[in-house]
Amino acid sequence: MAVPEALAGIPGVRTAAQLGEPDPAGHLTVLPALAHLLPGGGLRRGTTVSVRGATSLVLALLAAATRDGSWAAVTGLPELGLAAAAELGVDLERIALVPHPGAEPVAVVSALVDGFDLVVLGRSLADSVRPQLARRLAGRVRNRGSVLLAAGSWPGADLELSVSGRRWHGLSADGHGHLRYRELVATSRGRGSAVRSRSVPLRLPEPGGAVGPAGRTDARVFPARVR
Repeated sequence: MAVPEALAGIPGVRTAAQLGEPDPAGHLTVLPALAHLLPGGGLRRGTTVSVRGATSLVLALLAAATRDGSWAAVTGLPELGLAAAAELGVDLERIALVPHPGAEPVAVVSALVDGFDLVVLGRSLADSVRPQLARRLAGRVRNRGSVLLAAGSWPGADLELSVSGRRWHGLSADGHGHLRYRELVATSRGRGSAVRSRSVPLRLPEPGGAVGPAGRTDARVFPARVR
């Protein structure tokens, strides 16, 4: 069975012919703790996003959108932990998994872009895409009004997210105890309205497994240092 036909058999997933004219100004919602990182407060349709340093951040970007009814596909990420995704708020009933895209990964990714609102590429898959093919896929993403999230580098990405300052909490000074939560700083930089860097401290995950601001509950965005 061809990939588009297989996708059409998934309830709620649309084919390219059914998508109609996408709204290029539309945004997919994200969790409140992540909204300050993104121009317009969400994932803009028709864009490519590179996420480096934390698969958990990739999953967190799917949470609000899937809960609001969007469909997401994840390919090239066989090590994905569904329990961790669920704890971060991802609706697993709206996730399609293609752990190994096979001998023609670009064709698989193109088909996924046609039928899903969000498409996640694992790091090894994203890093293997040559710039020329990346431009072709980016054009397809723009035309279909979807969002491509690359868990790694992506040539010409509209937005790049990275993490730094990771620190786990829960261990005592002598190294005993249980890991309770992790704090880090997420930084975004891109083109157009995203050209100015934005950084926000996060707990990813929080003690309950979700995502929240680090420190005070009203943590605000602060400009990233230029090095």
